[in-house]
Amino acid sequence: MKKSLLKSRLKDVSKFLTSDAAQNAIKILKKELDNYQEPKLSEESTDRFPIPKELERNSKAIALFSDGGCRGNPGPGAYGFLVQNASGDIVFEQAEFFEHTTNNRMELQGAISALEFALSSASEQEIFVYTDSKYVVDGINSWVSGWKSRGWRKADKKAPENLEYWQKLDELALKTKAKFLWVKGHAGHPQNERADQLANECMDDHEG
Repeated sequence: MKKSLLKSRLKDVSKFLTSDAAQNAIKILKKELDNYQEPKLSEESTDRFPIPKELERNSKAIALFSDGGCRGNPGPGAYGFLVQNASGDIVFEQAEFFEHTTNNRMELQGAISALEFALSSASEQEIFVYTDSKYVVDGINSWVSGWKSRGWRKADKKAPENLEYWQKLDELALKTKAKFLWVKGHAGHPQNERADQLANECMDDHEG
């Protein structure tokens, strides 16, 4: 778990654990966390990320790695994404902050923004989107087709949550013919960790 996320969790916990002993313990943990130096990916390291197997021997393919998060749900949040070409180079990175949003919206917006970038710069390339959000992957690969067949309604006849995001993601997925793949989060996957870092640093920059 990232240092910034741990700080946010401690802040949330402190609202509920109000005894003197609990508050003293939280202060000690905050001090320890402030002194902890989290290892960061340097700019030099981003061009040495491993090449996804889907890009091997596929010179026209690009990989998009996106992640999103929220501090409080709903609350302030951000997404981050990076673009990797078939040579292994990281050719673009982006993060964006939102004052009031949700985790799922940020996961969706990360994929949307990544595809918008890809569509504007590399429309003829084969596109792979990697995310640690099963909500996004299962939604675009399985749920959306059923929703569309029912006029963008779920089986219970209610509109899906975050409908506008899903409609935009579906539109972009069709235009780019992107393939969506799930990766396990917080498991040492370097590109996913970088996308997570971009989102958290963006939230850090807007705290206070």
